[in-house]
Amino acid sequence: MEGTIYSLIPAILMLVLVLVTRRVLLSLGTGIVVGALLIHDFKMEASLQQIWFVFRDIFYTADGWNLGSIYLLVFLLLLGIMTVVMTASGGSKAFGEWAIEKIKTRRGAQLVPSFLGVLIFIDDYFNSLAVGQVSRPLTDRYKISRAKLAYFIDSTSAPITVITPISSWGAYIIGTLGSIFVAAEVTQFQPLEAFVKMIPLNMYAFAAMLLVFLVAVFSIDIGAMRTHEKRALETGHVVDPAKQTMSADMKENAVINENGKIMHLLVPIIVLVVATVAMMLYTGYQETEGNATILTMFENTNVNLSLFVGGVCAVIIGLVMYVFLKGTKLSVVKVIKDGSMSMMPAIYILILAWMIGSVIDIIDTGGYLSELVQQYSFNVNFLALLLFVIAGFMALATGTSWGTFGIMLPIAAQIAIEYDVDLVLPAMAAVLAGSVFGDHCSPISDTSILSSTGAGANHMDHVITQLPYAFISALAAGVGYLIFGLTGQVTLSLGVTLLFVIVIAALFIVGNKKKE
Repeated sequence: MEGTIYSLIPAILMLVLVLVTRRVLLSLGTGIVVGALLIHDFKMEASLQQIWFVFRDIFYTADGWNLGSIYLLVFLLLLGIMTVVMTASGGSKAFGEWAIEKIKTRRGAQLVPSFLGVLIFIDDYFNSLAVGQVSRPLTDRYKISRAKLAYFIDSTSAPITVITPISSWGAYIIGTLGSIFVAAEVTQFQPLEAFVKMIPLNMYAFAAMLLVFLVAVFSIDIGAMRTHEKRALETGHVVDPAKQTMSADMKENAVINENGKIMHLLVPIIVLVVATVAMMLYTGYQETEGNATILTMFENTNVNLSLFVGGVCAVIIGLVMYVFLKGTKLSVVKVIKDGSMSMMPAIYILILAWMIGSVIDIIDTGGYLSELVQQYSFNVNFLALLLFVIAGFMALATGTSWGTFGIMLPIAAQIAIEYDVDLVLPAMAAVLAGSVFGDHCSPISDTSILSSTGAGANHMDHVITQLPYAFISALAAGVGYLIFGLTGQVTLSLGVTLLFVIVIAALFIVGNKKKE
């Protein structure tokens, strides 16, 4: 059943279940089991072996330990420990008190994670977790729901990294473009030049980031987001008390040191930033052959190892500062235990998301979708629009932007070259845009999972509340690609995309005022 229409069943079943039941672990587990049964024609023993293999391969493969996955999982534990240390030391409380003095409005509190999400463009994982750590004390004080914070984080992290050359995403994409151009014998563009020219054609990224700032400034609460914001304002509960969050929050009765200062929050975060970026450059330098530049170092960097090293450094510094703080009552062992346990919900979901990703890869869902693109004839002027839609669905089903890049970018280039080499860049830019859109809608997206973790939100609450905003941005991008197909004008198409977002936002603003 590999590479056939049946390969869509695990992804579709998982998506339907997660939307209907809101139970992520159950839905992911069902998708894994059904996928394994399809792979082995419903032979029970072979299917159970397959489930074991995809779980085992997260940690250990035929080539040895899977250090990338292990580093990321340990980093999540370290992040939980760091968060509890910063809370127990009183650093988070001190920062919240300082922020209230400096930032006088709820609007200002919403703009902080929005701006940070754009400024921290090095890596989406790092962005998702770091922005949440810095912003959460402030947004909690101003009764901004964790679901909205998760939206601010998620809808800026991937969009900014996908259009930034000096980022882990940018480097990966540039490297992919280079191999595609060599294989297809395209000599009109150099990889970096092509990436830069593709930036204004990535219309979803710009639409999503613009909408984030409009939401922050005008408090545009759509659908389920309105419920979360209303509860936060009226009751002070920034999360639904009945649901489990992906957070490293201290319990209400936790012992918080009253002698804590802002530095007990900022110093561990600064150490995390500096150590992680330094390690990214170092590992990239080690793997670069020949002349090493900033771009080549980010292209060859080991992100997960860098996050692990940064996390270790931050936790060590945080614990040392905590131990020597006067008035400390909570033991270091208790801090480490509470911090580690707080991250277990995120780890469970991430492991199952990786497992269903492997099952979907084996059953070749992406291959089936890519074949559909090549089989059907269409007006070549609307190639970018078609690829945007296909890449969006593929990323939604597989939960991975990078996986969709790897499958769809070569196909997009191949199709475009057959018609007109000038269509290569718009076609590949549309793939990038669609991949990020689908990733924003997928409950098994690792970036969305980490955004929920960084914000301390319930994961399904984040997915559900982000959907309307993602679809508005996608609709705006779709209109932009339609205009591009009709006119071939990049600036006009991007301008129409952004104008569309503004008009839709204005309609919601007017509608909300009428309801008031």
